[in-house]
Amino acid sequence: QVQLVESGGGLVQPGGSLKLSCVGSGFPFMYYAITWFRQAPGEEREGVSCITAADGITYYADSVKGRFTISRDDAKNTVYLQMNSLKPEDTAVYYCNAGTTVRGTEYDYWGQGTQVTVSS
Repeated sequence: QVQLVESGGGLVQPGGSLKLSCVGSGFPFMYYAITWFRQAPGEEREGVSCITAADGITYYADSVKGRFTISRDDAKNTVYLQMNSLKPEDTAVYYCNAGTTVRGTEYDYWGQGTQVTVSS
């Protein structure tokens, strides 16, 4: 059974930090690129950060560059998103996505999301 489970969300004051985790099971995690998305109320889902499989190249949205850091520990089937200097506009439900393409077939899994609220 394929599962992606996010955790680590919560309420934090502006300027604070949170570390999100995304744990995968039921599929070969190390071969999948992992992307963090977020969706705020009334907004479309947007990509926040991505880390590739194998070589671990990272990408960030301009809005989070320099504040967020993505990393992976394939021994633990886990990807982390360290979020520093949080702003109210970072408030959203954060989702992780695992994706890969094998012989032309796309494999794509989503977690259930974790709420991040940045407020004083």
